[in-house]
Amino acid sequence: MIHHLIAAGGRHTIGLRADGTVVAVGASTAGECRTSTWQNIVDVAAGSVHVARNTGKSHTLGLADDGTVRACGWNNHGQCDVHEWRNIVGVAAGWRFSVGLRGNGTAVTAGRLADDELATWHNITEITCGDWHVVARLSDGTVRAAGNNKYNQCEVHNWSGITSVAAGYLHTIGLTGDGTVCATGHPEFWSGSERWTEITAVAAGSYHCVGLTANGSVVAAGSSEFGQCNVYDWKDIVAVAAGGAFTVGLRADGSVVAVGDNSNGQLNTAGWCLF
Repeated sequence: MIHHLIAAGGRHTIGLRADGTVVAVGASTAGECRTSTWQNIVDVAAGSVHVARNTGKSHTLGLADDGTVRACGWNNHGQCDVHEWRNIVGVAAGWRFSVGLRGNGTAVTAGRLADDELATWHNITEITCGDWHVVARLSDGTVRAAGNNKYNQCEVHNWSGITSVAAGYLHTIGLTGDGTVCATGHPEFWSGSERWTEITAVAAGSYHCVGLTANGSVVAAGSSEFGQCNVYDWKDIVAVAAGGAFTVGLRADGSVVAVGDNSNGQLNTAGWCLF
């Protein structure tokens, strides 16, 4: 199971400190950055990756070390109604919905996600959400997806040997065991990533995707209208996250770098030290 120390939403950024507390910057019109009272958190997720006028509000999830989940932010569709979840080992957040990965390899959902297919999935080891689709990596390295498939972002059924997955707005990225990447969905958002090598982690935003390499450098593909793909001078990176139109990187010393759209202060991580 992959736990995230940083997460990027449509317009906000989340950081998980080594002491289990959570910091947040960026838009908080619905309270999505109100994480200051959270404790004993081991995983974080930020919702709403798509940047559009009707996606201004978002939500944030935090997985506690006792398997329960915290939530704050926009809850018009019940996406923050996760307080009764138990035995959760991973969390993911889309637009208007939340998904939790149970310890038994099944998924639980909250919010506006009407897809019964998730109830049939078993042996899940990782889960990720785009705006309106959910992607799960299974223990045998295969992948399942459900939800909006307008641009074939859910066409992952032939993938195998996958070690990690990331879902963006209209695209899905998969990391293979040999360090290469497979992708599906709107090609404008991932074209070029199929040539990446020595990748150890992937992330997907609204219109771009990001890969962390074995030597701590970062690569990116897709739209860079706001400079969100200008990551090629980053070094000593140990984790990456991709938001609506920005990219976040966690350095080995615990500091956090970010590039791209900063219209809501979502890049203001310069003072952070996560460990």
